[in-house]
Amino acid sequence: MHLTELTDPHATSPKELLELLETDDRGLSSDEAASRLEEFGPNKLPEAERPNIFVRVFRHFNDPLIYLLLVAAVVMAVTGHWIDTWVILAVVVVNAVIGLVQEGQAESALEGIKDMLSAEAHVHRDGEWVEVPAEEVVPGDLIRLSSGDRVPADARVLAGTNLGAEEAALTGESVPSNKDPGAVEEDADLGDRTSMVYSGTMITSGRGRAVVTATGEHTEIGKINTMVSEVETLATPLTRAMSRFGRMLTFIILGASAALFVFAWLVHDMPLDELFRAVVAFAVSMIPEGLPAIMTITLARGVQLMAKRNAITRQLNSVETLGSVTVICSDKTGTLTRNEMTVRRLVTTEGAYEVTGTGYAPEGEIEQDGEAVDPEETPGLRTLLEVASRANDANVVGPGEQEEDDDAQDSAEEDEAGEEWQLRGEPTDGGLRTLAMKAGHDPGDEGRKGEIPFDSDHQYMATLDDVDGERIIHLKGAPGTVLDLCETQGTGVDGDEALDREAWEERVDELSAEGMRVLAAAVKSGDGDELTSEDVDGGGFVLVGLYGIIDPPRDEAIQAIAEAQEAGITVKMITGDHRGTALAIGAEMGIGNGEDALIGSEIEGMSDSELQEAVGSTDVFARTSPEHKLRIVEALQERGEVTAMTGDGVNDAPSLKRADVGVAMGIKGTEATKEAADIVLADDNFATIENAIERGRAIYDNLRKSILFILPTNGAEGLVIVVAILAGLTLPLTPLQVLWVNMVVSVTLALALAFEPPEPDVMKRPPRDADAGILGRSGLIRIGFLTVLVGGAALGLFALVYRGGEGDLEVARTLTVNVLVFAQVFYLFNVRFLRESSLRRELFTTNPVSWISVAVLIVLQLVFLYAPFMQELFGSRPLSVVEWGWTLGIGAAVFVAVEVEKLVGRKLADRAE
Repeated sequence: MHLTELTDPHATSPKELLELLETDDRGLSSDEAASRLEEFGPNKLPEAERPNIFVRVFRHFNDPLIYLLLVAAVVMAVTGHWIDTWVILAVVVVNAVIGLVQEGQAESALEGIKDMLSAEAHVHRDGEWVEVPAEEVVPGDLIRLSSGDRVPADARVLAGTNLGAEEAALTGESVPSNKDPGAVEEDADLGDRTSMVYSGTMITSGRGRAVVTATGEHTEIGKINTMVSEVETLATPLTRAMSRFGRMLTFIILGASAALFVFAWLVHDMPLDELFRAVVAFAVSMIPEGLPAIMTITLARGVQLMAKRNAITRQLNSVETLGSVTVICSDKTGTLTRNEMTVRRLVTTEGAYEVTGTGYAPEGEIEQDGEAVDPEETPGLRTLLEVASRANDANVVGPGEQEEDDDAQDSAEEDEAGEEWQLRGEPTDGGLRTLAMKAGHDPGDEGRKGEIPFDSDHQYMATLDDVDGERIIHLKGAPGTVLDLCETQGTGVDGDEALDREAWEERVDELSAEGMRVLAAAVKSGDGDELTSEDVDGGGFVLVGLYGIIDPPRDEAIQAIAEAQEAGITVKMITGDHRGTALAIGAEMGIGNGEDALIGSEIEGMSDSELQEAVGSTDVFARTSPEHKLRIVEALQERGEVTAMTGDGVNDAPSLKRADVGVAMGIKGTEATKEAADIVLADDNFATIENAIERGRAIYDNLRKSILFILPTNGAEGLVIVVAILAGLTLPLTPLQVLWVNMVVSVTLALALAFEPPEPDVMKRPPRDADAGILGRSGLIRIGFLTVLVGGAALGLFALVYRGGEGDLEVARTLTVNVLVFAQVFYLFNVRFLRESSLRRELFTTNPVSWISVAVLIVLQLVFLYAPFMQELFGSRPLSVVEWGWTLGIGAAVFVAVEVEKLVGRKLADRAE
């Protein structure tokens, strides 16, 4: 027996399948089970191969900027500056430690999936039912399932009574799937394979028997596990941009250093020890040692702010990546919608009604033409509510109410959502129970004498109830089934109007076209204290109306989608639900045009290039499997889109891992999904994603501000040293003074930029190009402009004070350092607003950290100038009032010059538009 022979067990008859599996309805013997366990292996998911600690540590040093820092450390060690060496190495180690703490995503995702698997299974071995560890279940085993069981392996249903399974985590469908032994079409989507039960899903109702068709990695959940382990994550836009920047800077520094060395040696015949020290000073001046620390602090600050807004970040870089997202692919159930079935429409012979309120909270009312309706004055509506309440086994429990149900008490979902109304029972029944509670007419099972539970074979539920001394049968079920059992229509058991079946079927089609699940209700007189199938199947019912039930959209998600679209972000919905439901929900939320949708079977028939073209024009995808979701994300990425994928089911884990940003639901999401994601939403709210994107854009702006702030100083230092080497002059800066400016001054001031609030237009501009350079043309122009301005001013003052060797060298160098430092102080206020003028009230009213940083820096610089131990260490000297005047004057000139440059830039941009 080979598993490859079982390509379509869902489409194979039970008899034929048992023959293929070489078993029968008596199950396997213990010897045969042991033999198959050896052949197929244990029913568990394979362990992921975890890289050893040395490989994991090395990964965090494999970065151009880290190489630059290590080069700087070696240079400092060679020149004997051991304090500086250890400071730089400390920065490298801190960055590596943060990276190690943040990693482990893929391994944790696999562990999350394994937590879903069953621990025990009931199998038929040696002619009797026994309980065995789920790991020992093998293909061909006969298993027994009942309500509350977790399915131990993929299996073909052989027999069942009212058998239902909750498969939302696997298929994305919000309604439990009814199971029966009947074969289905070979090309049926996963959610339509009613003859199968799948490993890791939960039996919600009934009981049944099934034969195991796949175990371990061959199950549907095993295939997802394999996909998660094989999916390659992409480098984030920030990582790609910084990698390009680091490589470019490395080549520039190495090339320029070599050229300077050769030039000074051949032209000026400079002594090698002096020459080496000069080139080292140049290299150190050009390396932005503080940049990795600033990046880490800025991203960590973003993580803190996002956590306060219910977005918990697992990967630091994903904070910034959110800012460049161009497409959000969202799951429907529980993400865009509430995953709480709600009755939205009612139809009776008296008219059609709207029901307000969403979810299981009994808040809302029944309206007709915008006016509230009293059911007590509307007989047909009252009877419809009576059926909703009596033919119902679900309960809705309010906040703080205690339920004597161990399973309910153990529910993690309820622990996290304890302040909400909670469902005890089947979701559709929960929606009907809430309807009755809203109307204040909820007798429940009071007076119940008999019942026939819902069964997938007969497609209805019926109860026999004592209502004010009269026996009445209340019936609800699939419209086609209920219509077959009705002879008349009306407002109660005495309704005698001829049934207009065609008209009712039209109303069913109308409601279905709006994405609603439709149930019909009927009543008839009964007798006795028992209810049998013959009492119902004999017909003679009076049809009283229809319920239109939907998993409603989140109100806040609709607004968030509109805001995302205004920011140039496309929102696409990917769901396991049916096409009609997906289109209706999409149209209500502003996704798609309400007409075009791709379904899973169509995706399967497309080549990669065809799918890439299709995803560009399609915003709604229905009946999708995990493979489909993964292909959609990959197709979008091939089109150059930066993709965020949201989801809550284990079926979302592979695509979440592949997406540029994976976003999991924290309350209703599975552990596998949370562990595969980069960001977890603590409130399961799509609107939180939009807030996170705004914060991500602000973080990118702040990172860019930091780089634009740090690099001009590096450029000015480099220019000062290059000119001195080329001209054969005394160096205006020592390597240690360069390090003071780069590590202490830059980091102190640049830190303030991590606390900048979002700029006013942050969500009104389109997403940035993920492949564009981090600086851009305007950034390079500003860096070059400031390099010449500040570097030239520093050189001029050095020459003025030093006077070719007649002046004090230490004072001249100290003045050079002071000019570089205070030029940065003034420039900090320029760079706080990248495009807009800094001459505004917000310069003083926002980001108090910037003023604190300036105050701290002034104190540090005064210590640098006047503390004896600092004078000894750095060769600094006190400055005169005139020299302080020159320093502050150049700083003010820098501020004015940059404001003029920003003004010219805005004018040119306006003219281009």
